[in-house]
Amino acid sequence: MKKLLAFILLFAAPVFLMANEDRPPIGYDFLSLRQTQQFIDKMVHRHHFERSYVTEMLKDAKLDRDTLARYTGRYKAGSTVGTWSRFRAHVLDADTLQKAKNFTKDQHKILTKAANEYAVPPEYIVGFLTVESKLGTYTGDYRILDALATLAFHTNRMQNFFRSELEHYFLMCREQGYDPRTVEGSFAGAMGCVQQMPSVYRHYGMDYNQDGKKDPWSIEDCVGIIARFMHQNGWKNGAQVAVMAKYEGDKYKTLRSNFKRRYTLPALKQLGITPTTAFQESSASFIKLSEPTGDKVWLGAKNLNVITRYNASSNYAMAIHLIAQSVR
Repeated sequence: MKKLLAFILLFAAPVFLMANEDRPPIGYDFLSLRQTQQFIDKMVHRHHFERSYVTEMLKDAKLDRDTLARYTGRYKAGSTVGTWSRFRAHVLDADTLQKAKNFTKDQHKILTKAANEYAVPPEYIVGFLTVESKLGTYTGDYRILDALATLAFHTNRMQNFFRSELEHYFLMCREQGYDPRTVEGSFAGAMGCVQQMPSVYRHYGMDYNQDGKKDPWSIEDCVGIIARFMHQNGWKNGAQVAVMAKYEGDKYKTLRSNFKRRYTLPALKQLGITPTTAFQESSASFIKLSEPTGDKVWLGAKNLNVITRYNASSNYAMAIHLIAQSVR
């Protein structure tokens, strides 16, 4: 599951970055495909679905050409991963940051509850919710059945993964009483306030507000989901997340931004990078954010890597960090 979360950004970027249907879904006979019939057989024999039910659902599925185009051919950096300029424009703008501050006040009770129970700071929970769905206001308008059927039954670089997600989607809908034809989400089938794929939802979904259902569109449930995720992935409360660093000049070209690799502080110093305030760990990842005025460079602590386990992107993690700094 951690490996799944670690690359989820490759196919389920925050919905505000990609909600753009250039070509609407069209009717398509999925039932004529042998692999669709094999999938129906699997759902009947392994999971005891009625054949007529699965057949009826897939008969209604449409071909989502916009979704398929994103996964055809080789993966191109930036094609489904948000660039720093996008994050800066969409979630680090003054209006969004103010909404995040208002949300922090309005949801103080549930945020404090989650923070205390899971030993995580509430401002980072807010950061996750802001980046993933602008605090629940942008959860996607792609029909999940269309997106997952398209990617499950048409050749693309992640077809096996999406076929598994379609299986989880049918199971999720049965468990939660959803009509598979009506649920909407991202272009790749991610749902709700924290944009979970069906398999991730089935693993991490929770009824945090205790209203009797695990609801991926419930802000309160999503607060609990993110708090638990951070806790389970090793968040150290009170420890650093990222520290701004300095270098000579306006552009830094020696190292590439990379949250996966860690450097000792002496090694970074030899490369011209020094923290602007004391860094508490013996090694750090190097993060570079290109701004109009020049490159901003940061040293990432282990807590920053916890964020990337939900979405494997330096830009994503730093956007959450900067939102958290703004609302704390």
